[in-house]
Amino acid sequence: MPSLLSPRRSVSGIRTGVTALAERVATPLVPSDYIDLVSPLASGAELRGRIVGVLPETADAATLVIKPGRAWEGHRPGQYVRVGVDIDGVRHWRAYSLTSSPDRPDRNITISVKAIEDGLVSNHLVHRVQAGTVIQLDQATGDFTLGERSERKQLFITAGSGITPVMGMLRGHPEKLRGSVLIHSAPTGRDVIFGRELRGLADDGRIELIEIHTDRVGMLAPANLEAMVPDLAEREIRACGPTAMLDSIEEHLETLGLADRLHTERFRPVVVVTGEGGVIDFTESQISAEGDGATPILDVGEGAGVLMPSGCRMGICFGCVAPLRRGAVRDLRNGALTTATDDGDGVVIQTCVSAAAGDCDIDL
Repeated sequence: MPSLLSPRRSVSGIRTGVTALAERVATPLVPSDYIDLVSPLASGAELRGRIVGVLPETADAATLVIKPGRAWEGHRPGQYVRVGVDIDGVRHWRAYSLTSSPDRPDRNITISVKAIEDGLVSNHLVHRVQAGTVIQLDQATGDFTLGERSERKQLFITAGSGITPVMGMLRGHPEKLRGSVLIHSAPTGRDVIFGRELRGLADDGRIELIEIHTDRVGMLAPANLEAMVPDLAEREIRACGPTAMLDSIEEHLETLGLADRLHTERFRPVVVVTGEGGVIDFTESQISAEGDGATPILDVGEGAGVLMPSGCRMGICFGCVAPLRRGAVRDLRNGALTTATDDGDGVVIQTCVSAAAGDCDIDL
């Protein structure tokens, strides 16, 4: 017999009551902040993920297995996800390619990170982060995927961590990519991320793998591509790696009349300089103003003539939120820093309780 009291309605009513009570006592935090602490992966919480495993790949690379929150919308092979990591009280956002298949049985996702010299976040994730850590997540994005021309034979050209989006494709499209050629560069055989898995795919005849160990033979010479891949002109070409390599490949394929076959993904390391105050660029308004590190960005913008959305002006109603495109800001309530390192990181801040902590770009 159905219950006279719907379980769904009962839970909803309890949550509504808890939220109403929290509204009265949670200032300056909003009720969702407390709900997030209890259940950080719940569907009503800000999108987060819990690291459930850290798997070494090479001496300076590791794969992070992440259980995403219920709001995770999935991904297409080759896409990337922006990850927010708290280190010493500062939230840093970085973008990493998803290396797991969208059809992974446990519904977890993976990112594979290579530690770079002086890379604060990459070194933290590879060498220090622990299972159980909760991180911020954005929804997957990016168009470095098979796309509309997936029926053509594929050639992948990668170097270093450039293998990561391609690994996502190989795992996500195992049958469609049978017969693909992969040219991968790394200093030595030990430095090839996913080396064992890639060699296994080659041994099984699923892909043709060409490894270039640069410590011994130097960098890939694009002029050799035709000799390495005799049917080059019949293949769709996807490349990911250092800028210099991609530039040289683009130039060579242009001379062959194959520029329209090339799709690239470029990784750009960016460093954010933090401090007290800085120049605030309001990008849509094309107005710049100096922030002193203690004045809310909302006030700085209004003083400079920027049309700033606002509400309570106390950090409660979230009527003043705006995307932080690049740079660093400090939360005036608790001193916490938030940084964004790529244009379009998707980091949202409250301008009424945030001040410049270095030069920054605000999308207003």
